[in-house]
Amino acid sequence: MDSSPLIQLAAGGTGGHLFPAEALGVELIKRGFRVRLATDARALRYSGLFTRDMIDVVPSETVRSRTPWSLAYTGMMLAAGAVVSFNLMRRSRPAAVVGFGGYPTVPPLIAARFFGVPGIIHEANAVLGRANRFLSSRVSAIATSLPGVLDRDPALAPKTTAVGTPMRPAILAAAAVKFVTPDPAGPLRLLVVGGSQGARVMADIVPGAIERLEPSLWSRLVLTQQVRQEDMARVRAVYDRLKINAELAPFFPDLPARLASSQLVVSRSGAGTVAELGAIGRPSILVPLPGSIDQDQFANAGVLAQAAGALRITQADFTPDRLAAEISGLAAEPARLAAMAAGARTVGRLDAAERLADLVVKVAGI
Repeated sequence: MDSSPLIQLAAGGTGGHLFPAEALGVELIKRGFRVRLATDARALRYSGLFTRDMIDVVPSETVRSRTPWSLAYTGMMLAAGAVVSFNLMRRSRPAAVVGFGGYPTVPPLIAARFFGVPGIIHEANAVLGRANRFLSSRVSAIATSLPGVLDRDPALAPKTTAVGTPMRPAILAAAAVKFVTPDPAGPLRLLVVGGSQGARVMADIVPGAIERLEPSLWSRLVLTQQVRQEDMARVRAVYDRLKINAELAPFFPDLPARLASSQLVVSRSGAGTVAELGAIGRPSILVPLPGSIDQDQFANAGVLAQAAGALRITQADFTPDRLAAEISGLAAEPARLAAMAAGARTVGRLDAAERLADLVVKVAGI
């Protein structure tokens, strides 16, 4: 039986939580550790480092509303997750537990505290998420990615280390690709992505914006857009009519390479997207997802905007006319796009996985 130390990772079942966990897992395995992942059932859809025999599914539920029934259901699911997590800790006795946000991280880290196992949380957003805020006083260390995370919680500073967001190998490979400043008469490579909660607004706004561009720009565009299947026909019809060179799909498995080849990105501003834009260094127009309690995407986009690497447009202002004006302005100033790419790059941390692994080893006392 392998006697090398075990590091238990815990993450919500979306890419924004799983990808940094995977990147840290790769680095820890390289250093001779064993890793397992505690997460929810959604993670079983993802392919990557974590095979099914490395995953422990922990029941959990997000606080979706404040109604008594919803709160009771969330409480029951988290209690079930706690039972599973206590059994996990008792059985595996990890050297440390590292949480990457999302409610599935709460039961494993509470169980770790009960058993005296050091706990670490990683916050990828520019503000602490709800699960991480709840856990922040109950863990040994906090790792952050972006500036401003502790603006609301300065008392946490003594146990906080800025490490960046651990990047998958595909992002690190893409980061080695230099930005190509567009030729004023040549192609302009535009990438439009929306993530799981953002593709609809991109389908509603981007085609109308493209239609409002000067026809001379239509022939220059090389457009790649993430489009949900139910929106595909209407979006495709606009681009076909304008004779736009456009590739549309609900999902791009090679997204890091597409980011690297792009010269302008239009996107939501989830933590993973902002970290990847910083690591690869690409100019962007960011439209934060509205309505979230923490306004995390607004804060994330602000970090890139502050570094002059992005334009931040609220969804209320994200109209076809506004987007067309921004794309036209940037297309006419290739040097500005190059400057934005350089600005975005100042936010990226390519050594984040190593830095977080160093922190885990230190906190675990190995």
